[in-house]
Amino acid sequence: MAEFAAGAIVDEQTTPRRRPHFQMTEERCRIGLRVQGRVQGVGFRPYVYRLAHDLGLAGGVGNDLHGAFIEVEGEPATVSTFVRRLRADAPPLVHISSVRRENLALKGETSFRIERSDAGGEQEAEISPDVAICADCRRELLNPADRRYRYPFINCTNCGPRYSIVQGLPYDRAQTTMRHFPMCVDCRSEYDDPLNRRFHAQPNACPNCGPRAWFERDGIVEPGDAMRLAAASLAAGEIVAIKGLGGFHLACRGNLEASVRRLRQRKGRDAKPFALMVPDLEAAHRLTRLTAADEALLTGWHAPILLASRRAGAPVADGVAPENARLGIMLPYTPLHLLLLGEGTGPLVMTSANPSDEPLCADLDEARRRLADIADGFLMHDRDIARRVDDTVLLSDGNGAPIVVRRSRGHVPTPIRLAAPSPAPVLAVGGDLKGAICMYRGHDAVLSEHLGDFENPAAFRNFIGAIERLRSLLRVSPTIVAHDLHPSYHSSRHAQSLGLPTIPVQHHHAHLAGVMAEHGLSGPVIGLAADGTGYGSDGAIWGCELMLADYRDFERLASLRYVPLAGGDAAARSTWLAAAGHLFNACGQEWPTQLPELSDGIDPKHLSLIAQRLASGQGVPTSSLGRLFDAAAFLLGIAGENRYEGEAAMRLEWQARKASTTISPLAFEAARDPSGLVLWDSAPLIRDLLRRRKGGAVTEDLAMAFHAALADCFAATMAEEAEARGISRVVLSGGCMLNRILVHRLRERLERSGLRIYVNSAVPPGDGGLALGQAAVAASHLARQ
Repeated sequence: MAEFAAGAIVDEQTTPRRRPHFQMTEERCRIGLRVQGRVQGVGFRPYVYRLAHDLGLAGGVGNDLHGAFIEVEGEPATVSTFVRRLRADAPPLVHISSVRRENLALKGETSFRIERSDAGGEQEAEISPDVAICADCRRELLNPADRRYRYPFINCTNCGPRYSIVQGLPYDRAQTTMRHFPMCVDCRSEYDDPLNRRFHAQPNACPNCGPRAWFERDGIVEPGDAMRLAAASLAAGEIVAIKGLGGFHLACRGNLEASVRRLRQRKGRDAKPFALMVPDLEAAHRLTRLTAADEALLTGWHAPILLASRRAGAPVADGVAPENARLGIMLPYTPLHLLLLGEGTGPLVMTSANPSDEPLCADLDEARRRLADIADGFLMHDRDIARRVDDTVLLSDGNGAPIVVRRSRGHVPTPIRLAAPSPAPVLAVGGDLKGAICMYRGHDAVLSEHLGDFENPAAFRNFIGAIERLRSLLRVSPTIVAHDLHPSYHSSRHAQSLGLPTIPVQHHHAHLAGVMAEHGLSGPVIGLAADGTGYGSDGAIWGCELMLADYRDFERLASLRYVPLAGGDAAARSTWLAAAGHLFNACGQEWPTQLPELSDGIDPKHLSLIAQRLASGQGVPTSSLGRLFDAAAFLLGIAGENRYEGEAAMRLEWQARKASTTISPLAFEAARDPSGLVLWDSAPLIRDLLRRRKGGAVTEDLAMAFHAALADCFAATMAEEAEARGISRVVLSGGCMLNRILVHRLRERLERSGLRIYVNSAVPPGDGGLALGQAAVAASHLARQ
């Protein structure tokens, strides 16, 4: 294939369409096309082959590290038709980001072929994420007359494993973990047939030549159908470790309380909700309230876990999601899961198979060792997993615009296309919680799968390995590393050990920069970043910051007034410690007198110690909105502790949803300090909350009054600051923006002021999206050097 001359290239995505001028002959021409985007592992080459064949065109198509290359030769009008249909009729998984075209010399060819892949050069091709089973494979899987009947690894060019099995590019079988399974004659015949759905389907396999599944106990394989044996184990109330697409799940019957309780005890997971896999949409509707948009999300090829509103009396064990208004549900997305749920086992708890805080299990021997004290049986298979990939989690907001809570399977490693190219490759390592890294080169920001919390040594080792795996897969060497400003973060220390220039990025600035990058905003913007904790440039714990920001820098415009926090890291778990700081701030030395009816369960000695620390000024100053939510939840008797991150805030939000339609916000004041910084003072809010509670106000109404006070005051300050600077764009980010009451009321108030609101859409608003913002900030610094 010919090399493309830069001066002759036309980008069809950005240039107005015009009839190409062919310089060959009136009867015949030849063009070359360079196609970039998601065009490997998604049936693009077979599609191009069939399209060219149907139009009677000659030439060829192939993969390389840039994407796909095409040459077509034929009548000019027919070639124009080919170019037009290339996008319009492409398979559903194909995503073309750009097409560059060049006129070529005629070769006089009469046939069209698929070329051998070219592995040379710098890798630019988009790697396909893992794809849920398609309708055609589902029909074959359940058809007794089909040769792949009940074969748990059925796939085609429209579905199946991709990222979890790929080990290098171009995406060919030899570069995947399927290389260990030579195709049989029948599978090879399908693979070589341009008219077959499995034409060049790299994971193609069947029971005669592909991976196999089995069920074992104590290392001993039980004879019989593996799916039915696993289903029988689950039906008996046992816990089964299931090797899936990107790792193991731990499963049990979601409607058997004893089984769920046993799983919690063995895994060491007190209360954090479990996800449920249900066989179909009908079952999903029995458990949750779903909109048409929710249904589309569940049945789409991403197949996420969807956090949806729980139906009253939903037939699941209380222990699945204790005291939780939402259930996380998903549909079977692999043939193995479909067969298992087809045995009548649903709903099934499906939780990541690892002791709490450790990385996902992926290897057979690793699972046998690490899960021996948790699982009663193991549903195994011998297709190796190249990358541990958790399930993606989305939060339904009821209007078709879900919020990403965890970005992983089905989405990773799809790049986020940014408006401004990075001058040189950037690695961003994110933060220590909800870890994810980002490699930003050219216009593409590629984020890793969810990596966990790096306080856990195994998770930290996985983080270090993920950097090398992503660098190797993308064949890119970063020139600079961005990291969080916190000097004690494990991720920051590792970034500084890599021997490359580093750029520390303030936590909340990174949150806002991530939203800007997603939406192509150049800045400046007015941005509110609110969460539980982030290291401030003054050494305090920030957590509710209004900024004037661009990628290069930020100016702090407003913040919660600092409140002293005593108790160290325990304050993120014990909500009474957050309440103590806010009570001290609101009521002074007499704050313990506000606790009599709430102090049951608090060790008097611990209470006395905290009182002494606060009185002597030993509390750590914080502007954390997350801790203010914790304090309110404690003072309203809603949550005495965070058994998992954000539990108290979520329960406060759920109570607010039950409130009266008319409720006056709590008192919440804003005033400027001598430096001009606006300070939102929580002291009047806490005092008003206590006063109304003692006056007999309903808990649900007070929860809503709390939300209303925050949203109204924040919005008023944002509108004032935006008007003063002539800025019309405002940005919202941080983990607190998962609170739908807060965000909806903020939107409502801000839109009344004529402001345009931008939020995270492709990455989580919490720390899982932090690396994207860090990368954008670092690239901006490079561009200005």
